[in-house]
Amino acid sequence: MGQNSEKQTASSNNGATRPGPLDGLVVADFSRVLAGPYCTMLLADLGATVIKVESPAGDETRTWIPPEREGVSTYYLSINRNKHAVVFDFNSADDLKLARELASRADIFIENFKPGGLKRFGLDYDAIQQINPGIIYASISGFGTAGGASLPGYDLIVQAMSGLMSLTGDPEGQPFRSGISVFDVMTGLQSTIGILAALNHRNKTGEGQHVEISLFATALSGLVNHTSAYVAGGVVPHRMGNAHPSLFPYEPLPTADLDIIIAAGNSGQFRKLCEALELPGLPDDPRFVRSEDRNRNREELRPLLVERLRTRPAKEWFDRLTKLGVPCGPINTIEGGVKFAQEIGLNPIVEVGEGADMIPMIRHPLTFSRTPPRYVSPPPALGQDSEEIRAWLSQPDYAPLENGSADSKKFQAQEQ
Repeated sequence: MGQNSEKQTASSNNGATRPGPLDGLVVADFSRVLAGPYCTMLLADLGATVIKVESPAGDETRTWIPPEREGVSTYYLSINRNKHAVVFDFNSADDLKLARELASRADIFIENFKPGGLKRFGLDYDAIQQINPGIIYASISGFGTAGGASLPGYDLIVQAMSGLMSLTGDPEGQPFRSGISVFDVMTGLQSTIGILAALNHRNKTGEGQHVEISLFATALSGLVNHTSAYVAGGVVPHRMGNAHPSLFPYEPLPTADLDIIIAAGNSGQFRKLCEALELPGLPDDPRFVRSEDRNRNREELRPLLVERLRTRPAKEWFDRLTKLGVPCGPINTIEGGVKFAQEIGLNPIVEVGEGADMIPMIRHPLTFSRTPPRYVSPPPALGQDSEEIRAWLSQPDYAPLENGSADSKKFQAQEQ
């Protein structure tokens, strides 16, 4: 799909004409770096009003350069659109009062301070629940609030300690981290699930609650079949490079030029693969009939497949295998991945903002038939909306944000 179609799709989803599914909800975002801000951006895309609270120093990711766009970290830009920004100095009694006032007016409070770190400021769950019983208070930590409360919650450390790195890399080489902060991202997603589940409970009962999410618990859950292999099967998984412990072929295989991923996850797909490779006898060979047979005899099967794959380049095999319904794909760069998404009509890029402030970003991953995600404003500068937010919080008589779109009504900062 061409660039004009892509921009048209982005423009039609900018949220200006229809409120999102979370319209009217107010999020007090006291989180920073990745897991929390990713969660709150997803909520903001869906219509929630997110007020990003930062210290005078700002979110650390603002300075994580390179790469950058006009002096601003693209890391920060990637997870902070559709938010309002205010600076509160917790050393100031007046600012702390405003921070508590924000918490009292919010539907959702999210933070990733060290466990117990907000208690001395009167911003912990017990304190906020007293002034706002319906609050959904989400706390993100590295290792929970018990024995691991003092441990620093860095994604790389969690990748190491959870066992993920023991699975990543060449069997004879050193362990490797994932190419992204995978558990930060997964924790942001788990936080979103937890918040929405708690909101559903509140809608039924009127009760708020404390939702706790840790990177380490997320990691153990996210390691799925590998943690299950240990707890249910007594097996400790190990590094296998790009190979899968239970399936074959399910890995990169060489062609005449480049490697191609082939993921024949069942016998029907394996039969189609053999048809494409003109190896009609393999699917009925007793060594390869069942998935467990192919897995057990992979060292005998691999050279038979590679011999045929080396006769054509990867692009030809991709076209041929895809036409026959065999799951496969090239190993793209990030550029290649984005361009392929454009080619297949996923419209991955949205333009957020206008004129000189416009920033191209990756769109929200969900598609809704009635309430599409919105792309109203680019990631805010530090304290960009401080004056407006402070004025709203200082006004004792205010129209509740739940009455309508908070963004369109500028925090409803008028007397009732």
